[in-house]
Amino acid sequence: MFVLTIDQRGSRRHGDRVDHLLAELADHHERTGRRPLRGFERTVGDEVQGVYDDPDAVVDLALHVLRVGGWTVGIGAGPVDEPLPDSPRAGSGPAFVLARTAVESAKSRSRTVPLAVRGRDDGAGRDAEAVLVLVAAVASRRSEAGWAVADAMSADDLRQEDLADRMGVSQQAVSQRLRTALWAEERAARPAAARLLAWAQGSGEDRPARA
Repeated sequence: MFVLTIDQRGSRRHGDRVDHLLAELADHHERTGRRPLRGFERTVGDEVQGVYDDPDAVVDLALHVLRVGGWTVGIGAGPVDEPLPDSPRAGSGPAFVLARTAVESAKSRSRTVPLAVRGRDDGAGRDAEAVLVLVAAVASRRSEAGWAVADAMSADDLRQEDLADRMGVSQQAVSQRLRTALWAEERAARPAAARLLAWAQGSGEDRPARA
């Protein structure tokens, strides 16, 4: 299982934005069709928590929250106490403890990307964190034009020539924007991060032996 703990940054300056985030997360889940096992809710103060069983959905959601900005993301990968209650606030088990450790670590001022992963398999968890941080750092450097083509290609599964027609630009212009945005590299890295998250749960399933 995967527990995500998301804490607001700078709430004293910007006020409580939890309700806005919860609405944003609900819209994201509706738009992508990737929903949590237990939906996000406020836990304490300006913090929210949700539970997933799909590592691909965790990667997607974590990178989306980082793009929105203003939040610290902690991911805990490991078992939870069963039966899992309806409310994340009532949940317990290693994944919840790891998520708390992760979000506190992610608050470090030395971090350029406010995200951390802690897993029952600590090595795989930190590897997953490294990939996610790198992807988020690359995405943070995109221009508006880069995001426009990246979002369109990701959402609609278009061919570059179709997107060029839609945007009224040349196919070469679309190709250049995608290269500059490192869109293909990001799409390739997301599944790698998800596999590392799955291994971080500590089950040992489908994980290659270390050399």
